[in-house]
Amino acid sequence: MSRSNAPHGDSDAAAPQGGSPERSPQLSPGHWSPRTLAAQALGRIEPVTRAVVPPLHLSTTYLRDPDNAYRSGFSYARPDNATTREAEDVIAALERAEAGALLFGSGMAAAAAVFCALERGDHVIAPQVMYWGLRRWLRQEAPRLDLAVDFVAMEDPEAVRAAIRPGKTRLVWIETPGNPLCTVTDIARVAEIARAAGARVAVDSTAASPILTRPLTLGADIVMHSATKILNGHSDVVAGVLAGARRDAFWERLTVIRGGWGAILGPFEAYLLMRGLRTLPLRAAAQSAGALRLAQRLSQHPLVSALLYPGLPDHPGHAVAARQMEGGFGYMLSIRAAGGEAAAIETAARVALWKRATSLGGVESLIEHRASVEGPGTPCPPDLLRLSTGIEDPDDLFRDLDAALTGAHGASDRPSA
Repeated sequence: MSRSNAPHGDSDAAAPQGGSPERSPQLSPGHWSPRTLAAQALGRIEPVTRAVVPPLHLSTTYLRDPDNAYRSGFSYARPDNATTREAEDVIAALERAEAGALLFGSGMAAAAAVFCALERGDHVIAPQVMYWGLRRWLRQEAPRLDLAVDFVAMEDPEAVRAAIRPGKTRLVWIETPGNPLCTVTDIARVAEIARAAGARVAVDSTAASPILTRPLTLGADIVMHSATKILNGHSDVVAGVLAGARRDAFWERLTVIRGGWGAILGPFEAYLLMRGLRTLPLRAAAQSAGALRLAQRLSQHPLVSALLYPGLPDHPGHAVAARQMEGGFGYMLSIRAAGGEAAAIETAARVALWKRATSLGGVESLIEHRASVEGPGTPCPPDLLRLSTGIEDPDDLFRDLDAALTGAHGASDRPSA
């Protein structure tokens, strides 16, 4: 699963060829469950001290051999780091990524690298419902790269087929479940359409995690995560990652971009991310179960006009989600306040347990009025509140939200002074 250990220098010149660094034995991804692989971080033992927790490697440079080779496999920290490799290998194993994984300094850096690896004049298809920061980047920066981008209803495969430009479309970008409207895209079907057109498929699987969905096994070429979210899970690391289905020229281009542009994740952040990855399966299961419990109760709430969560049978994407998500439907859901925008904002102002903050996937539950964040042009309705379910007692979370909804409704009924 790990990528090549070939030396990387600080320039485009090839470093003298050396051997590969000694790697301790690891658990076989094909033999053990994701829960076991994550808990043991592939079961590696640090060879010098026999420590069961990998050490933190902070050095920025490494000693050459007398003949100028780098037999350790490391030469400089900008393109490569041992601690970063450890976290990458765990993610690659969870995603079943034959090419391995590449950690970046943020989810945006990871996503942008995919688009920057395309050729000038290439055509891209992206979803109408997607992370607003990347949507804004595509609208503002993609034209500077001479990339043409069409935004389509990705949950409708025929809309994707209609948007294909023969000979021009080179990338289809999927986000599922889609943030914040919880749209669901059939990865396998869209991948089939893209493959017939000669296009790659990249999937933002941040809202699912590799515990619930493995896009590469469904036909995707690349999977991206904002590792800031549930992969880390503790709201103290900003990171992004790409995992690849195969080591081809495009993947090598991504490796060059990350190293040459200095976009690698730092070792301390990678160390914290590794700590989070060890409990990912437990957190993903608990947060998905809590989100489903909340969705079931809130869907019956008189002050909620609509509940958006693919785990509910009446969700338009439920059948697809049930087919491509294993063990749960994710930690993100959204509600629309019956009292409109004012009621939604007032509800967020009244919560005690939920935290009014941006982000997703942490162990603490977050609530946010997304239209206020995304601004003009957002597909997000003004009465919508996005919820990220943590690991708290879901009954406590419901009681807090119920009290906030009720209080906001009472405030709207009072005459203004």
